[in-house]
Amino acid sequence: MGTLSTRTSKLIGLAGAAVALAMFAAGCAGRDAAQRAQQAAQQAATSAQSAQTAANSAQQAAAAAQAAATRTQQAAAGAKTAADRAEEVAAKTEVPHHRMAHRRRAVHRRKAAAAPSEAPAAGGAGAGGEAAPAPAAPSTP
Repeated sequence: MGTLSTRTSKLIGLAGAAVALAMFAAGCAGRDAAQRAQQAAQQAATSAQSAQTAANSAQQAAAAAQAAATRTQQAAAGAKTAADRAEEVAAKTEVPHHRMAHRRRAVHRRKAAAAPSEAPAAGGAGAGGEAAPAPAAPSTP
């Protein structure tokens, strides 16, 4: 960016020199030459101003890109932290659940082994170990 502003300063200096040359030419030559020199000086000044505007726009665009890159890096760091935290929570909650399911199965097995006579004969799921009632026979006339 520094070279762009240096170039702009040189262009402004050249525009000033062109104006000085135009004034010198006005004193030495005819009106036509003086007008052409003045127009050239104005055009150089306009070009220098346009270059300065372009340099400012480029600096603003670079600053905006840098800010966007910083925000992106911060968002990535936040996402990584959240993923790590979620993984940590999942690891903590996974073990007790497995342990509890194992414990439940063991309790059911012990109950089944302790009271085999109370189990339903038909294999149905009666409440309290009672046998399920037999289905009603269809009546035919």
